[in-house]
Amino acid sequence: MNAGIILLTLGYVFSQFFRSFLAVMADVLERDLGALPEDLATASGTWFLVFAAMQIPVGWALDRIGPRRTSASLLLLGGAGGAAAFALAQSPSHVAWAMGLIGLGCSPVLMASYYTFARMYRPAVFASLAAIVLGVGTLGNLLGTVPLTLLVEAIGWRETLWVLAAATAAIALALFFTVQDPPPVETEQKGSVLDILAMPALWLIFPMMFVNYAAAAGLRAVWIGPYLRDVQGMTAHAVGLATLTMGAAMIAGTFAYGPLDRLLGTRKWVVLTGNVVVALGCGALWLWPAPGAFAAVVLFCIVGAFGMTFPLVLAHGRSFVPAHLVGRGVTLMNLFGIAGVGIFQMVTGKVQSAAAAQAPVAESYGAVFAVFAAITVAGFIPYVFSRDRLD
Repeated sequence: MNAGIILLTLGYVFSQFFRSFLAVMADVLERDLGALPEDLATASGTWFLVFAAMQIPVGWALDRIGPRRTSASLLLLGGAGGAAAFALAQSPSHVAWAMGLIGLGCSPVLMASYYTFARMYRPAVFASLAAIVLGVGTLGNLLGTVPLTLLVEAIGWRETLWVLAAATAAIALALFFTVQDPPPVETEQKGSVLDILAMPALWLIFPMMFVNYAAAAGLRAVWIGPYLRDVQGMTAHAVGLATLTMGAAMIAGTFAYGPLDRLLGTRKWVVLTGNVVVALGCGALWLWPAPGAFAAVVLFCIVGAFGMTFPLVLAHGRSFVPAHLVGRGVTLMNLFGIAGVGIFQMVTGKVQSAAAAQAPVAESYGAVFAVFAAITVAGFIPYVFSRDRLD
């Protein structure tokens, strides 16, 4: 863990913060900008979709120009620039545009570290190293809970965004001076993302990658806040504590998953077990949409903890990709994972809005949980037939 990897991990802390902080800011954004839950779901989905769309060019850049310039330049222009644009927002649409810009800026930081691990470390430890970075980075989820609530109350939400813009710019500049590019691959082999897409083994993994992060990230990024406010009647401080608890569960789940593939001798069945539990947790919230505040938070935490199979699924897919295409391989897998979150954020926003027009508020949120339960099941069914692989 040299200085460059540590700063990339810090950049990923900010990436996790930006993808999840809207849930805690729901009240102030509704009050000042008229942003409704559907607007926040759209803004969050925009972040994820832009982030996902950037994975193909980011993969090319990692293989061709290296992680140093790729991560530093995009985080400075998109991350810091997007936070500044958010601070100036005057409407929900401005928030969506700013979130898209932030998504562009955050798009390379995790993959830059994963690219370095894939190029410079043994394949067998990739999942553990990936889980460490993901777990530490998920601390950004915690910063986007009670600490964010207190900071917004102390200085205001616009001023908070200006502070975040300055901090993001400082990290981006530090990345330029500390990240080390791995040595180039000595090979005459050529290839592109099309060669990766032509690998049959990956097509049973892609559906799982597409949905495995959607429920945990979607609930934490947007839905936990409005749901606990509208259905359970929680105050902003109580919502902050609940999101803090779910964020901690996600961190614990990430670290727990890290070594399990090597301890149990399988990636596939660890991933499948976790996602079955996620589907059951979402299904319980669907069938029991108003269980009481404590039970609801427990179910959110179950989905959060068991829904952090992302590094294992990514490592499973990466194991089939040749070394000279590893940058494009990990970013293609990441594209599927993050695009799934973005698409289903927008889908659930429309579903909840439509349900709220003709059903009690608890049932309108129940429809959101039903979507997450259904897509998780749809993803793990083809994954059952995938080929397990650890190296």
